[in-house]
Amino acid sequence: MVSPILLIAVPLGLAFITPLLGLARKGAPRYVPAVAMLFNLLVSVSLLPDALRAPIVVRTAGWAPPFSIHLVAGPLGLLLSSLIALIGLLVAVYGMDYIREGATTRYHVLSILILVGATGVVLTGDVFNLFVFFEILCISSYALVAYWGDSASVEAGAKYLIQGAIGSSFVLIGIGLLYGAFGALSMADIAANVSSVSSFRLFVSLAFLITGFGVEAAVFPLNAWLPDAHSSAPSSISAILSGIAIKAGIYAVARVVYTIYGAQSILPFVALLSVATLLIGEMCAFSQNDIKRLLAYSSIGQMGLIVFGLAMASATGVSAALFVVISHALAKALLFLASGYMILRTGSREVSSLNGMGTRMPLTSLCFTVGAFSLVGLPPFVGFASKFMIVRAALETADTFFVVLLAIALIGTVIEGAYFLRIVQGLYFKPAPQQAREETRKEPPLSALVPVGVLAALIVAVGLYPGLVERALGAAANDLLDRDSYVQNVMGD
Repeated sequence: MVSPILLIAVPLGLAFITPLLGLARKGAPRYVPAVAMLFNLLVSVSLLPDALRAPIVVRTAGWAPPFSIHLVAGPLGLLLSSLIALIGLLVAVYGMDYIREGATTRYHVLSILILVGATGVVLTGDVFNLFVFFEILCISSYALVAYWGDSASVEAGAKYLIQGAIGSSFVLIGIGLLYGAFGALSMADIAANVSSVSSFRLFVSLAFLITGFGVEAAVFPLNAWLPDAHSSAPSSISAILSGIAIKAGIYAVARVVYTIYGAQSILPFVALLSVATLLIGEMCAFSQNDIKRLLAYSSIGQMGLIVFGLAMASATGVSAALFVVISHALAKALLFLASGYMILRTGSREVSSLNGMGTRMPLTSLCFTVGAFSLVGLPPFVGFASKFMIVRAALETADTFFVVLLAIALIGTVIEGAYFLRIVQGLYFKPAPQQAREETRKEPPLSALVPVGVLAALIVAVGLYPGLVERALGAAANDLLDRDSYVQNVMGD
């Protein structure tokens, strides 16, 4: 069996040799991210069947936890690492022709590092390395948000850096408090001994960790950085930030709450925050005229829906939340990638500039429509299956609190449907702007059409056959909810 450590070591090694490849042959660096992510996708998928039977624990230097640095490749970690690699591979192919200006080698190195960081976050078994991998992800993101070098992107990168640095400081303080209380950094070891520490000390460290990771998770009121960052970054990076990076933040919050602390008592408050996040994100998206800012605010709304599922603390609720993670990653990556070449074609990010694009870029527009309808939750797309599971999970709780919150959350879905249908109507039923009416049909290059086509096909396929992922979702949910099994598998007793 291949070691899960290769999921980090191989892409990290490729990132370091990419500049050397660029010196040897100009243009070579643009292929490296695709190679790295193809490797990770194959390894993650090959390991997933074994992980569904029992988590794969990798210990360094033969030391047993809590003394070793270790990776825990369980169903949840490998499901998410497969998703990271899939989105990363498609974005890497897209970036081969999309990124032609600026420091292209640096772009490709940093894009690998974002994905390495996200992979490390979902696989690590100790809290300090959770912080380290988070920093790899975030620092690479700061630089790539400012990649174009214009005033708007530099300002967005600076805002992201400042707020991200504050969040990182909170995480580090929380980790320091944990180490002071337990003398260990292993999540399993801390979870096994959490009852031996006073509830006040636990609450303080939990508050610091949730606040710190909540910044990257874009949960209200910690999401002020996201609209500028996602709209100013290259569209390929916007796809990674929305499809992958903020999911890493959600994962970290969930792992801290469920595995380390078992802090289900705070979940009603988290559920309230999730619905507030959803409504604020969707209402802000509705008022936008900039397509990338609209998609960015839409991501905030979807994060609210994911956290709502996690807050139910049931196997169905967590499975539903993870299903939304998958459906949102596919759809939002598709929307950012499809709109990227539309923006290049029109020279504008205004929603009205996309009017008539259905005749000028029909295939791209069709794929965009698939992504939009999936996010709204229309059948037969994967977004419908994932949102239906959220509804089912809330009703299964038979808890008036969650049923009422579900009704409020569905208002957000109606708002989401309104602004996406407005965009799709413009694509097909509104005339193109005056200056574009003489343009002929012209699609993006194959390096862009293939990724958006694959994403659209996956959205339809998983929507029609949700059973393709249901077993993995159930196992991943149990991996997160069953603290005792996690401790036993990692500690080995």
